[in-house]
Amino acid sequence: MALYSAAAAVLEGLERGDGGIKNLVYNSRFPHVRQLYALVSETLRYSPVLEKVLAGAALLQAEKKLPPQLAKVLVYDLLFGKGLKCGGRWKALAQKHRARLEAELARLKVQQKVSRNEDLLAPMQAASPGASQVPRYVRVNTLKTCVDDVTDFFKRQGYSYLGKAVSVEELRHLSGKKFVLDPHLPELLVFPPQTDFHDNLLYTSGHIILQDKASCLPAFLLAPAAGSHVIDACAAPGNKTSHLAAILKNKGQIFAFDVDTKRLATMNTLLMRAGVTGFQLAQQDFLTVDPGDPKYSKVTYILLDPSCSGSGMVNRGPREEAAPSAERLQALAGFQRKVLSHALSFPALQRLVYSTCSLHQEENEDVVHAVLKEQGSAFRLVNAFPSWPCRGLGVFPGAESCLRASPADTLTQGFFVAVLERCEEGAAAPSSLPVTAEKPQHGLGAEPGAAPKKRKRKKQRVK
Repeated sequence: MALYSAAAAVLEGLERGDGGIKNLVYNSRFPHVRQLYALVSETLRYSPVLEKVLAGAALLQAEKKLPPQLAKVLVYDLLFGKGLKCGGRWKALAQKHRARLEAELARLKVQQKVSRNEDLLAPMQAASPGASQVPRYVRVNTLKTCVDDVTDFFKRQGYSYLGKAVSVEELRHLSGKKFVLDPHLPELLVFPPQTDFHDNLLYTSGHIILQDKASCLPAFLLAPAAGSHVIDACAAPGNKTSHLAAILKNKGQIFAFDVDTKRLATMNTLLMRAGVTGFQLAQQDFLTVDPGDPKYSKVTYILLDPSCSGSGMVNRGPREEAAPSAERLQALAGFQRKVLSHALSFPALQRLVYSTCSLHQEENEDVVHAVLKEQGSAFRLVNAFPSWPCRGLGVFPGAESCLRASPADTLTQGFFVAVLERCEEGAAAPSSLPVTAEKPQHGLGAEPGAAPKKRKRKKQRVK
């Protein structure tokens, strides 16, 4: 039963937008990762068929305590896999409904005029658009090592280092065992798409973090000064938290919140492996956190990456996710506005980054605009990272100060980022009027093309 539970947990993580399939599988702590990866991948591949079978057989209506993702995994193995391997009540439950499920599968085949299970997949989207062209991004964990040492390590493994890329276009042509330094983020290495480092020593030891470039933007643009107190409001699975710690150089305090116990446990493992110190994890809904609590009186930075539709995630699985309904988007946007307003109520807050992995205006520009209007002249948008090529949709004055990312334009996952800063007391500028960001104090924030500072080599070397 452990295999099916782990697979269901990965599917739930994908649905929440916690990460890509490989990261979630390898961070699941299930001992047989290849078996788990195969089961999750095949369940995703057959997901449209499984949803029709489950609906036709009314399984979830008949068994209300059966979680939907677990139902998918069980029915996949029952009908398309090698048969159920688990014991216990879930196997008995699935076997009880086997005749109805098989009858529904047969009906689908007749309806689509096919004889093989595989033929049911033919009319459906086989792969997420853009997934094959997004490179493998590797963030060097500066808490443990440095770019020079990691580059040397990969060279010893037979990779060819081509230096710093000059444009996004250059990343399109990576192939084989070649890699470059990203043209925008100075501690991000770029490898050809589908390059797998999950078994690499650097990954298992926490010296590198496998994190999409767009996902690196929130912490990069928040740019907290070393020694600061920072809140990561919706923190799991923890890659952004570890990035914040690297920017802080482990000097300061990070308060990280998430409501899911299992995700927090996985996050704690990730942060410990990355060498992060000075963090407090709390199993708590961020909306219930009291901004007036003295514990948070020194919090000057907040990173807010709330639950969203995940419509920008191109590597969630082998099929394109159905577009969320208008009702679903409205509900998400309502939550996002509420949590953003709550974050801005922390009394010492100076700078906040709001980000989503969504492509929808309702969750992005509309949320930022609505909350800025609520705030009056208290906060304003920052025109952060002016050289970033893709800007916010021009749906309100200053919206172009926001950043967007997409597989087609930036060779990343789909993402949205907005940087908000508290206005100085007495400032007359309206909240929606952007200001150009000052250069962050840490080295990550330098604009592309700036002369890099010489970096001291870390004591801990990768051997």
